[in-house]
Amino acid sequence: MQPTVAAPESVTWKIHLDRSMWVAGVRALMLQALHPVAMQGVWQRSDFREDPTGRLLRTAHFVAVTTYGSPAEAEALGERVRRVHRALSFEDPATGRRHRVDQHDLLVWVHCAEVSSYLETAHRAGVGVSPREADRYLDEQSRTAAYVGLARGDVPRSVPAMRRYLASVRPRLGATPEARAAVRFLLWPRVPERLAWLAPLKPLWFPVGALAYATLPAWARRAYRILPEAPGGASAATAGLRALRTALNRVPERYYNLLFDEATVRSAEEARQRLLEAGYSVENGLRALRARTLFGVPSVPPPGDPARTWAADGVEARHAGRRGL
Repeated sequence: MQPTVAAPESVTWKIHLDRSMWVAGVRALMLQALHPVAMQGVWQRSDFREDPTGRLLRTAHFVAVTTYGSPAEAEALGERVRRVHRALSFEDPATGRRHRVDQHDLLVWVHCAEVSSYLETAHRAGVGVSPREADRYLDEQSRTAAYVGLARGDVPRSVPAMRRYLASVRPRLGATPEARAAVRFLLWPRVPERLAWLAPLKPLWFPVGALAYATLPAWARRAYRILPEAPGGASAATAGLRALRTALNRVPERYYNLLFDEATVRSAEEARQRLLEAGYSVENGLRALRARTLFGVPSVPPPGDPARTWAADGVEARHAGRRGL
């Protein structure tokens, strides 16, 4: 059996384990909130208002497990998510119509807002992603759509297809009062109890939220009108994003991991062990205790996994415990 859902040489691994994913995850939530019906589902049927940080960490855990978790672990998590979503519905106050949380068009929107945000943010942060890799990433992510109840054909699998989808849905998007409130929560979230020791550092969060906001499409920022436009526009936002990524990459792993739930870090450690057992090797030894781990990739697929493509040379792969989300 394959050791992880995504292989360390995949584009998914390259993007999802980058520390710029902190900004990408917040940007995704801000973008998702612009769908009035989807926003009502979050507003009415989640604890987002009471614990926006927890919502972000749960998203981080889902992305983590569906990236470096085992296939069985990811499927079990997906089944829990689908079961919860099946049981929830909400009412759109604008129309009086009831909607299911797992309504097909809403699931597609959430998926597309997430993966397009991850790709856009990573690219602007300085992660080297070629046009071909960008297409490959969206194709890889079409497989993860199954975990929330979608099929691969339900979601865009290339950059041009994603652009067409986002253009088609844009007329239905807008900044409702609930969406604006959600953005304000994300810019200045409540510190969860388990991270109370970080409360004095809370002002350091604002650059993350502000950069997430600044990297939204111009039309989205015009709809929200919450923060003033940054001097220098898109270029300044990109420069700030790259500076933040550089700073985050200097945080030692043992401190960085404290930001995540224990289950997320434990899944990462188990993934590392499975990769080593599958023939991967840690190429940079004790240096891996700091910013990143370099894995040497097996030259042949592990037993029972003939369909996977495994690179013959060493590929840089961030240690799963140092997630950037």
